Amino acid sequence: MTDQPPIVIDRTGADIHAELAALRRRGPVSRIELPGSVRAWSVTGYEAALSVLGDTRFSKDPRKHWPAFVDGEIGADFPLIGWVLMDNLTTAHGADHSRLRRLTAKAFTPRRVEAMRPVIEQAAAELLDELAAAAPGEAVDLKKRFAHPLPARVICDLFGVEPEERADLLRGGEVNVDTTTGAEEAAANVERWHRQMHDFVERKRRTPGDDLTSDLVAAQETDGSRLTPSELVGTLHLMLATGTEPVMNLIGNAVLALLTHPEQYERVRAGHAGWDDVIEETLRAEAPVAHLPFRFATEDVEVGGVTVRRGEPVLIGFAATGRDPEVHGADADRFELSREDKSHLAFGSGVYRCIGMPLARAELRIALPALFARFPEMALAVRPEQLKPQSTFIMNGVESLPVRLAPKDDRG
Repeated sequence: MTDQPPIVIDRTGADIHAELAALRRRGPVSRIELPGSVRAWSVTGYEAALSVLGDTRFSKDPRKHWPAFVDGEIGADFPLIGWVLMDNLTTAHGADHSRLRRLTAKAFTPRRVEAMRPVIEQAAAELLDELAAAAPGEAVDLKKRFAHPLPARVICDLFGVEPEERADLLRGGEVNVDTTTGAEEAAANVERWHRQMHDFVERKRRTPGDDLTSDLVAAQETDGSRLTPSELVGTLHLMLATGTEPVMNLIGNAVLALLTHPEQYERVRAGHAGWDDVIEETLRAEAPVAHLPFRFATEDVEVGGVTVRRGEPVLIGFAATGRDPEVHGADADRFELSREDKSHLAFGSGVYRCIGMPLARAELRIALPALFARFPEMALAVRPEQLKPQSTFIMNGVESLPVRLAPKDDRG
């Protein structure tokens, strides 16, 4: 229904699922208006998204395939400029994307991920010990004290980021996904983030260590397909940000789903459902990335009953595709561990499938059972309707997750 006015995307992300459902009711591909009055397309249907994700006529490179950016119509005052200026897998197309993917995928081979298991287990154990020090009945923010620091520590250890510099290097990614950020602050964040990462790379160049940043720096010097300096910095932006924010939301969303669906939690406790069921159903019903920019049509493309014109930007509504009733039926919005078909696109698909997927699943397979084994009587410290969403339409998570780890008369 392309004759309808576009839905203006709520930059505060106040109700991600309601907004994406409204878009899907217009069809699997529909018109939207982004901050800065930029017109785009949103893909919310599962099959349409699968088609776009696998279609080489959709590029992620704005420097080649977004005429409005190339011609200067989209400038530094665009609130989402950080998603345009990055120089990594998220903005590469064709041979450039393949080259970057080959280099960065080495970080997440099954052998590498398996070797990280003790690191994940130790990080989880130490964070749980810190949580156990809370007074009986005390409300603690599980996002701040477990869901965020666990993946942050794991990815920073992997890339050799020292504890004292982690907050600064991760802050750029946190600001980048906050879609309430003003255009001036967004542009300043890109510049600051780039400078911080450049300085970090130069320190690794002078003093390499046993970490993946040092490996990438070495590859830059010896590999025939070389990373450019800009690509190296951009790749680190991507790895640190995507290694933290989506995993944080996945942990938080899984915990929240179980605490607000006690009958589902009882299925896990009774052994009638496993932790993989929890992980996959959370990925389906509460995808940690909600509405991701950008792709650009390299020619006119028919998809989902509409024509996306050459150069038009496209967003994929990952939080909508898993809830598509065409795939998952009338109860697609419901969190249900016994659901036989838990198919989703939360990690993308095809050549653009998230390369960190094996590590993310490994973290969840360790973190969730360890958390609930330590605190089996954990409960929300507020009513579910009191929880506030993140200030973003790109991510799907809560601002904080206050819980009581045990009743006041039993520390568990």
